[in-house]
Amino acid sequence: MTQSETFQDLPLEEVIGDRFGRYSKYIIQDRAIPDARDGLKPVQRRILYAMFHEGNTHEKAFRKSAKTVGNVIGNYHPHGDTSVYDAMVRMSQSWKLRHEMIDMQGNNGSVDGDSAAAMRYTEARLSAIASEMLRDIRKETVDFAFNFDDTELEPTVLPGRFPNLLVNGSTGISAGYATDIPPHALHEVIDAVLMRLKKPNVTVDELMTVIPGPDFPTGAIIQGTDGIRTAYQTGKGRFIIRALWEIEQLKAGKSQIVITEIPYDVNKANLVKKMDELRHDRRLDGIAEIRDESDRTGMRIVVELKKEIDGTAIMQYLLKHTDLQITYNFNMIAIAGRRPMLMSLPMLLDAYIDHQKDVITRRSNFDIRKAKERLHIVDGLMKALSILDEVIKTIRASKDKKDAKLNLVNAYDFTEVQAEAIVSLQLYRLTNTDITELKREEQELRDLIKELEAILASEAKLISVLVKELKGIRKQFSEPRRSVIEEKIEELKVDLDILIPSEEVMVSVTKGGYVKRTSMRSYSASGGKGQEMKEYDYNLIESPMNTQHHLLLFTSFGNYIYQPVHELPEIRWRDLGQHLSSICGLEPGEELVDAIALEKFDENSSILTASSNGNVKISKLTDFQVQRFNRTFKAMNVKKDDRLVGARVITGKEDVLLVSKQAYSLRFALSELAITGIRTGGVKGINLKAEDELVAFEVITEQARNVFVATQRGTIKRMNISEFETSSRALRGVTIIKELKSNPYRVVDMKLVKDEEEFVIHTSKGLKIEVEPMSIKNSNRQSTGSSVVDEAKDGQIVQVVTVKKDRK
Repeated sequence: MTQSETFQDLPLEEVIGDRFGRYSKYIIQDRAIPDARDGLKPVQRRILYAMFHEGNTHEKAFRKSAKTVGNVIGNYHPHGDTSVYDAMVRMSQSWKLRHEMIDMQGNNGSVDGDSAAAMRYTEARLSAIASEMLRDIRKETVDFAFNFDDTELEPTVLPGRFPNLLVNGSTGISAGYATDIPPHALHEVIDAVLMRLKKPNVTVDELMTVIPGPDFPTGAIIQGTDGIRTAYQTGKGRFIIRALWEIEQLKAGKSQIVITEIPYDVNKANLVKKMDELRHDRRLDGIAEIRDESDRTGMRIVVELKKEIDGTAIMQYLLKHTDLQITYNFNMIAIAGRRPMLMSLPMLLDAYIDHQKDVITRRSNFDIRKAKERLHIVDGLMKALSILDEVIKTIRASKDKKDAKLNLVNAYDFTEVQAEAIVSLQLYRLTNTDITELKREEQELRDLIKELEAILASEAKLISVLVKELKGIRKQFSEPRRSVIEEKIEELKVDLDILIPSEEVMVSVTKGGYVKRTSMRSYSASGGKGQEMKEYDYNLIESPMNTQHHLLLFTSFGNYIYQPVHELPEIRWRDLGQHLSSICGLEPGEELVDAIALEKFDENSSILTASSNGNVKISKLTDFQVQRFNRTFKAMNVKKDDRLVGARVITGKEDVLLVSKQAYSLRFALSELAITGIRTGGVKGINLKAEDELVAFEVITEQARNVFVATQRGTIKRMNISEFETSSRALRGVTIIKELKSNPYRVVDMKLVKDEEEFVIHTSKGLKIEVEPMSIKNSNRQSTGSSVVDEAKDGQIVQVVTVKKDRK
């Protein structure tokens, strides 16, 4: 063999762990998280440095963006051109950055989410303030490192003459870390730095007198100073951003809402579309039209209202249900000392201050070295001019430049550097006036060296230099604050009676999870028949309701969905409906088990839930009313091997009847149960055998007279409610079917018999049998019941469906 090969036998988990660890380290340090010193990610730093290195600065003409992108990916950033151009475009967008780092000519996108023109069409250059980020970079103020192929040097950080991380903010997601730092007003951040310099132990409360909170390029209203204070103290916090709006009065009693500023990072086009969908779907009555009248003079979204409509109430609803109001979560993570750190405001200020002290120190050392080198040459030139005739004579007598330098060094004790300067001197400089200029330059250099050495020797003088430079930046680039900060978060109170049209509709919720609301006209036209439904599916609810009413939908995993009726999709009665999974996310295997229709959330009512392992629980009905209706919430804490059986509305004064699969039943008063929160798992309702499970439960009121039971073997039975004596909870209970050793009867379902209802029995082979329960002979608990299905021929009974008698 011409080459040797080495194989390592390593466990897969060890290799993956090692490789992912390296990848994560790279993503965190060198891609997604900004540096605490200059506030830049590597790609941003490389773009700015490449433009500076090529002389593409603000005082010069624009250059094609493609040229800059090519320089960046060719010399510094070995990634795709799209990612580099996207980063470049973002640094030019006035609605993303508080102070743009790049000036761009051409289409650089829009607040509507439009993408920028291709890089071959746009032109760019560094902005004036970006030049301040790079000032003095050639004075060895920052460390440089080799690029990816060791052919070029690139800065590891920029000098950063202003606190860019706080001024322009940053957002990024890496492996295990994410950062969200909002933009701030330049003058306020600099004032905070100056305060920190003057008083190193300054508190966050004191800092907030000069930097009260973020300042977004899109303006808008910020609410919640407590959340801002928490974020400045800990690095994490949250506040509300709300659109700026006003109501304009029109003729004939009409008015319109005009929105002029929207929250930061919200896509305006999507926002307007969502608002218009609320109007179009009739989820919000009172809006005549929504128009986007924004132009180059500014943003203007107009919500034209119908006559005599309360604009404030409409706006409260829009704020609640659209991105006209959003929550911003501070997560101030930055790279400090090559490590990601969650940083408070004082920590961010200190990181910047320490960086600036280092920059000024290194710049001063560089300037001292250059001044001393120049002073050495000036001293040599002054000496040469004082003996000019001898110097000229020596040079003329020399063979060449090298010999002339050697002769000057030997004859007059010039250094080699001084000799080089003398022989390179042009003839016109050999005048009497030059000695005066050299003496003046010598004095200036000595003064400069003295001043720089004083800065290096005194922390106070170094800080005074930093203060002077920051004040200069503040004076040159500060802009008025755009966002208004309000201390308290205003609670949004939505009056549905005003906003939602009161309309009678037919609501359908099927066991399979299909929901819809249908106009009474569509329902009447079909005669209430012909509803499309999947095989084995049936209605849990088929009832007339008002659009101002509510639904609670319970799933097998112990979750519930709060669904206002007006938010249901409006679909023809004969059509299938919309599945819950498209409204809110359901887990694999999660299915609907019960549905409750409510006119209102009565404070005197509660919800009773029960699980298959025999647990029961009561929670206040009002606890189930939530603000969001596009997700699931916990109704009962059920374990993995357990499932929710159902839910009922109760007053707490009734009895409950629990029935298990092995035909055990237990009746006890609900007054035995204490009211608990909705996230609890409940208490033991019935003490089940190891292989048994709860299959059904019913709330018994004074009107209840009969109980209907069906078994898998095709038998059904009706019993008087008196057969079930009231006992205490957590007992085994009594049997309701005679126990057989061979092929025993197992309960499939249990229902209370009501005058206006009858049952449809479904079998495993698809047979449906209608049963009038009162036509069945009454029996006691020990009987096996009446056979209505041939198990061998028609299959086992799998479920019992309740239907109204007039829906036969």
